[in-house]
Amino acid sequence: MSAVRTVEGDVPGGLLGVCDAHDHLFFGSPRLPGQELRSRSAALAELAAFAAQGGGTVVQWTPYGLGRRAADLPALSRESGVRIVAATGLHQAVHYDDATLAGLRGRLAEVFVAELTEGIGTSGVRAGLIKVAGGFHALDAHARWTMTAAAEAHHATGAPIAVHLELGTGALDVLDLLCGELGAPPHRVVLGHLNRSPDLTVHREAAASGCYLAFDGPSRTHHATDWRMPDAVRALAEAGHGDRLLLGGDTTTAAARSVNGGPGMPYLLRRVRPRLAVELGEEAVRRILTDNPGRAFAVEWPGPVGP
Repeated sequence: MSAVRTVEGDVPGGLLGVCDAHDHLFFGSPRLPGQELRSRSAALAELAAFAAQGGGTVVQWTPYGLGRRAADLPALSRESGVRIVAATGLHQAVHYDDATLAGLRGRLAEVFVAELTEGIGTSGVRAGLIKVAGGFHALDAHARWTMTAAAEAHHATGAPIAVHLELGTGALDVLDLLCGELGAPPHRVVLGHLNRSPDLTVHREAAASGCYLAFDGPSRTHHATDWRMPDAVRALAEAGHGDRLLLGGDTTTAAARSVNGGPGMPYLLRRVRPRLAVELGEEAVRRILTDNPGRAFAVEWPGPVGP
C-alpha cells in the first residue's frame, strides 16, 4: 500500500494536508556556528505557528549527524497536531568532521536502510526519505558516494531521495547520476532549492524527466527567491509540470525562526501561498501544497502500512 512514513507511522499521502515539503525543526552544522536549531520549545512554537496558518505536515530534511533529535519528533507531532517526516542521508562533506565520515565508509547504504526500516539510533523513529547533496555546478567524489548509497537504499526500500542543490545548481548532473547511472526512478527524486538558480530552461528540462522540483527557502532575497520564484513556478505550471512542484520553507538558522523575528515556517502559508495564488490561482496552489507532496513522499513500502 502506498504511504508516507511519518514519525508516528505510515499514513496515506492524501492525509498530509498542507505540507511544508522541506524544512528543519532541528539542525546544527559547523558551517553555521551559533545558529543551531536545538530548542525543543522553539521547534514546538514553529509547528504551532505553521498549524495556525493551516499547515498539516512538515518534512524535515535534516540528515545523519546534524542534530535531528529524532526521539523528540513524535511528541512534537502529537503536541502540535502537525505530521512530521524525518530523514536519513548525508549532507556535503563540509558539514562533518573526518572521523564521522571515516566511520561511515563501506556501510553508508546500510546505515540509510537501517534508519528507514528499523529506526534512527535508539529512537525507534523511522526515516521517510533519504537526503543527499550536490556541489556548486558539479558533483564531487563525496556527492557521488552519498548518491550511490542513496540509490542503493532506495532500491532496497522504495524511499524517495531528496537532493540539496548547492545554490540551485547541478540539477541535470544529479539526474544523470541518480536516474541515469544508478537507476533511481525520476518520480522518486526531489530536487531542492531550484529557486536559487532561476534558469527556466534547466527547470523545464529537469521537470520533463518526471522528478519533483522543490522551491524552498522563501524570503532569501539575495538568492533571488521571493521576486523571481513566482515566475519560475508559473512557467513550469504553464508547461504542464504543475503536478511536480513542491514548496518549502527550509528554516536552517535560529535567527530565521518566526519566534525570533524571522519568516520561519508560517511564512510559507502567510505570504508565499497568497503571492503564488495571484499567479496560478487558488486551486493550483492548493494542489501544490497538498496533492503533490502526498505523491512525492509516498512510496510502496515492502512492509505493511502502520506504526
